[in-house]
Amino acid sequence: MLDTLSDAIIAAKIPVGPGVAAAFTWVQDNFFVVFDKIEVSLREVVEALSTALIAPHPLIIIALFGLVTWVLQRRLTPVAIVLVCALFALNQDYWELTMQTLTLVLGSCVICMGIGVPLGIYSAHHPRFYRALTPLLDLMQTLPTFVYLIPVLVLFGLGMVPGLVATVIFAMPAAIRLTELGIRSTPTALSEAATAFGATTRQRIFKVELPWAFPQIMAGLNQTIMLSLSMVVIAGLVGAPGLGVPVVRALNTVNASLGFESGAVIVAVAIMLDRMLRVERTT
Repeated sequence: MLDTLSDAIIAAKIPVGPGVAAAFTWVQDNFFVVFDKIEVSLREVVEALSTALIAPHPLIIIALFGLVTWVLQRRLTPVAIVLVCALFALNQDYWELTMQTLTLVLGSCVICMGIGVPLGIYSAHHPRFYRALTPLLDLMQTLPTFVYLIPVLVLFGLGMVPGLVATVIFAMPAAIRLTELGIRSTPTALSEAATAFGATTRQRIFKVELPWAFPQIMAGLNQTIMLSLSMVVIAGLVGAPGLGVPVVRALNTVNASLGFESGAVIVAVAIMLDRMLRVERTT
């Protein structure tokens, strides 16, 4: 009897895979022009950013990294760590690949924060919307990357763009969640005081809630950067240039030396970006 019941359940299989495949086929057939334009636009922006990072002399870019770190941190220790990590990438002769990876990371972070911060603010003021959004955010982070990489490849082809899109899908939930947490954790007394002094909703958001949530938003940016870096190997598998390429090559040739060398540079880039953008609440 149990076997019969299990066979009946299997026979009534929900067509999840075929349904999703049919949906993506319909999207590809009806909106291929739109996706082509998106792919061309993203590729042009990515190539321009990559050129801007690669064209100047490496030491100029390294000095610029140190200057940005000093402006943000006002401490010598993070500046020294950033300079050492950047010089290590140059020393290992991975500078161009490092800049290509930074292009992917910066591009994905701009998109993630540009969409994630407004969504996080809206979610903090609309709990029902956030509850409805939470399962989608969970799905974006728990669904294996290779699963949604297949339709992304179909829609955008090989190169940096599918790697960028996959990275955005994987990293955006961190920006939304931490922005929502920061806005929601604003002390009620502060919001009530701003309202009592006649602040509009827009003024309360920009002058009270966002300044209070700024460390959480920066933590979201930091998490977005780390998650983006974790995707460099995936991006290398779909033809994107960067530090994922030597990792994939080392995997295919079982080259431990190349793998650890490129992996060490990825770690150095992660440490550099973490020390550059780390923000701590001082009040």
